[in-house]
Amino acid sequence: MRALIYIIDTIASLITLLLLLRFWLPWVGADFRNPMAQGILQVTSPLINPLRRVIPAIGRIDTATVLLALVVQVIAVTIVLLLVGAPLSVRFVLVSAIFELVKLSLLMFTFAIIIRIVLSWVAPGTYNPATALIANLTDPVLRPFRRFIPPIGGFDVSPIFAIILLGALSILVEDSRALFL
Repeated sequence: MRALIYIIDTIASLITLLLLLRFWLPWVGADFRNPMAQGILQVTSPLINPLRRVIPAIGRIDTATVLLALVVQVIAVTIVLLLVGAPLSVRFVLVSAIFELVKLSLLMFTFAIIIRIVLSWVAPGTYNPATALIANLTDPVLRPFRRFIPPIGGFDVSPIFAIILLGALSILVEDSRALFL
C-alpha cells in the first residue's frame, strides 16, 4: 500500500512541479526563447490553454495554471485518503493541497539552488539552456542575500543562507498546516 501511495504522490508532485515551473517562470523573468522554457510550455499548454479560455488571469497571476496544479494535488490527496481509509473532508483536502503547492514551490527553488551550486563546481562559466533557466529561476531568490553577504575568499556563500531560509519557510508551512486543519 505504501508503495502505491509513494507512486501516486511522486507522479502528482512531478506534474505539479512542472505546472509550478510554468507559473513561476514569468514571475522570475525567465527567457521564454530558452529551449527548456519552450519545452515546459509545450508540455503544459494542452492542459492550460483550454482552461485559459474559461479562467482568465488575475493581474500577473496565471490562475489557470495555479488552479490546475491545485486540482492535481486535490486528486492526489483524495486518492491517498481513500487508499488509507481515512475520512474525506473537503476542508482537509483543500488545505492539504494548498499547503502542498506552497511546499513544492519552496522545494523547487531549493533544488534549483542546489543544482546551480553543483553546476558552478562542475562546469563553471559554461552556457547550457538548463543552466540558463536555473539561473533565471534562482537569481531573484539569491539577489537579496547577495546584497548583504559578500563573497568569502572568492566563494559566493549566499546560496547557503537562501537554502537555510527556504528550509525554515518549509518547516513553517508544515507547522502552520496544522493550524488550518
